[in-house]
Amino acid sequence: MQYTGSCHCGDVKFEFEAPLISGGVQCNCSICTRKGAVMSDFLLTAEQLKITAKADALSLYQFGTMVGKHYFCSRCGIYPFHETLRAPGSYRLNLNCVDGVDAGSLPLQMFDGKSL
Repeated sequence: MQYTGSCHCGDVKFEFEAPLISGGVQCNCSICTRKGAVMSDFLLTAEQLKITAKADALSLYQFGTMVGKHYFCSRCGIYPFHETLRAPGSYRLNLNCVDGVDAGSLPLQMFDGKSL
C-alpha cells in the first residue's frame, strides 16, 4: 500500500510503501516515553522513505550515543519519524502521523529501550 503522512502543520511530509499497517511499537526509553508515540513495527531505508520538508522545517535531536536521530518539525514540534539507534540508516515512523491510520486501535509490541 502507498501511505502518506505529515507533522501537524504540514511543513514536514513523507511517503512510503508498505504492507497494510496492522500493529505498532511502544518503547519505554526516556525520549519515547515522553513523546508517547506509536512507532511502526517495520523499518524503512532512506530510499524507501520520501521526505519533503519546507526550508528549515525538519529539525534533529540527538542524545546519549548520538547514533539515533530523532526528527521533529521546527514549526509545530511534532515527531514524524526517527533513524534508529539499533539499525542506523533505517527509519521508524510515528504512526499517529500517517494518514488514515488509527494508531490508537492497533495492537502494540512493547520494546525495552530503557535497558539499552
